[in-house]
Amino acid sequence: MTQISQTGASQLLASKGTALITGASSGIGAVYAQRLATRGYDLILVARNAERLSALASRLTEETGRTIETVTADLGDQADLLRVEAVLKTDRSITLLVNNAGVGGTAPLLSSDVDKMQAMIELNVTALTRLTYAAVPGFVARGGGSIVNVASVVAIAPERLNGVYGASKAFVLAFSQSLKHELADKNIRVQAVLPGATATEFWAIAGTPVEHLPSEIVMSAEDMVDAALAGLDQGEFATIPALEDAGLLEAYEDARQALVPHLSRSAAARRYTSA
Repeated sequence: MTQISQTGASQLLASKGTALITGASSGIGAVYAQRLATRGYDLILVARNAERLSALASRLTEETGRTIETVTADLGDQADLLRVEAVLKTDRSITLLVNNAGVGGTAPLLSSDVDKMQAMIELNVTALTRLTYAAVPGFVARGGGSIVNVASVVAIAPERLNGVYGASKAFVLAFSQSLKHELADKNIRVQAVLPGATATEFWAIAGTPVEHLPSEIVMSAEDMVDAALAGLDQGEFATIPALEDAGLLEAYEDARQALVPHLSRSAAARRYTSA
């Protein structure tokens, strides 16, 4: 872990603690870093690209005066993942975890490499789960904290892109819902962010450059993160930055809740037992 010394601008805001952000070297993660530093958070930035991390940390320290550390780690690598878990378990200043790191895919099943699909699950699901498990006990012991899990709209529309990617983000949403329920009395905020298409390198890595998408469905990373943080400020659990009518999401959740009492019974439904 490399400490980037504080220089330049004085700290104008009292610290809100430290935010650990994964996938922080570019795109959505880098925007979260800039916005949270401006809000008064010190930062621990986690990503694979050491050069980008160092440049971002230096720039943000100069601009905001916050204390910024970097951790070069590939969260798909077990040893690197364990190093980041250790930071979450031992650094008592951490008050916010932003689980942003992830990888996607746009190819259908028959055109996908199953080894790459497994690697996707390990990053999008396993790493996110383990980092959350590493952070929560400390949050509980210290009386509170916040977790932001970056999912995707494909969590509720998995047929739109690669099925394993959609399933991995559905896990993130379901896991976040469970965390919200289990930690409701622990003063721990949980937010699931469900972006639509966002103008980052994600798309090129996934197999479809963002330039190939209709411009009317692509949001800038800056606007996406600003909307997500506004949702966090407003106390939302699930934030869909592009969704104009919040009532549609409320209706979706109401319908889900209406199903819950009817999902487990001692007898099969009559339509399955009638002659």
